[in-house]
Amino acid sequence: MPVKEILLLGNPKLYETSEPVKRNELDELKGVITDLHDTLMDFRKRYGAGRAIASPQIGVMKRLIYMHIDHPVTFINPELLEKSDRLITLWDDCMCFPDLLVRVARHKRCKIRYRDLNWQAREMVVENDLSELLQHEYDHLDGILAVSRAIDARSFSLKSQRHHIY
Repeated sequence: MPVKEILLLGNPKLYETSEPVKRNELDELKGVITDLHDTLMDFRKRYGAGRAIASPQIGVMKRLIYMHIDHPVTFINPELLEKSDRLITLWDDCMCFPDLLVRVARHKRCKIRYRDLNWQAREMVVENDLSELLQHEYDHLDGILAVSRAIDARSFSLKSQRHHIY
């Protein structure tokens, strides 16, 4: 499958809420998952970053997240549960705005419930950077970008200026 174009900040599709995946759509989604993989790997090769991608980022408005750190994990119809009260703040980046960093607050720990490629129910508890990552990707499914979660008006920086970030 070819690498797909990543929708960029300002594209109205990025602000839409994605539809749940139905079980009978699994076979047709295999191509989308391949596209997500290829697009993520291409982005990683070009920018040296990228651990996960949500399907709305390539214009597929389905509740689907593909993560590849040590091995691939596909999250179908994920739900975020049991979010910790403790928050972490960090400079977040996104494939939809590759030269922009946004300072956000995310839950330090959360549980994610989802279906896998065999439609089996799964749960995963994640902390720290994985918690932040999955919250970021989950937001994409609801049409929320990190720029909407900025802590304040001074929470934006270009990556090229990151040595100036406090």
